[in-house]
Amino acid sequence: MTPAKKKASAKKGPEVVTAEELLRRKKGTKPDAQLDSKELYRGRIFTLNRDTVRFPDATTAEMDICRHPGASAVVPFLSDPLGDEPQILMIRQFRYAAGGYLYEIPAGRLDSGETPESCAMRELKEETGCTAEHFEPLTSILTTPGFTDEVIHLFMATGLTHGEPNREADEFVDLVIMRLSEALERISTGEIVDSKTAIALMFAAGFKTGT
Repeated sequence: MTPAKKKASAKKGPEVVTAEELLRRKKGTKPDAQLDSKELYRGRIFTLNRDTVRFPDATTAEMDICRHPGASAVVPFLSDPLGDEPQILMIRQFRYAAGGYLYEIPAGRLDSGETPESCAMRELKEETGCTAEHFEPLTSILTTPGFTDEVIHLFMATGLTHGEPNREADEFVDLVIMRLSEALERISTGEIVDSKTAIALMFAAGFKTGT
């Protein structure tokens, strides 16, 4: 190691937020940097607050923050994840904000008091009709931390049993069976653009399967 590299590696910066911290963080906890907060809008899904924030250099400013209850998403495996060409169950869902249909994995908001794993189980059942013998956590992600505190907890599910879905009235969904390798190809070609889906699929492929 050169002296310059040795010096750079020895310098310790601020602690970063980890997936483990996101998983155990309680919603509604006041951020350390928050000096004040005013609610501007409360909707069905999120609230919009204007916070007074102290930055690391001790300066202050106002920031508009979208506060979200959080969500869970799950990669449902129809075959052994460690086998050749594992198959997954995806959905093709109409998204008004996106202007059309998207390929996604089953996902949804956390209900009050609900654990991330329970939410993943519920959403899998509601959107696909499936239950699973085993749920395994993958990671937890911040969607767009520049303006929202939304966290999505990612899981994979195996040992699926098929049943009847129980979708909400505004959910227009088709079920799509796809090889994981095909899903990864669709990420590379820009056919899968939903961020939680892309991250969950790549995480599962990179760390949990033989793909």
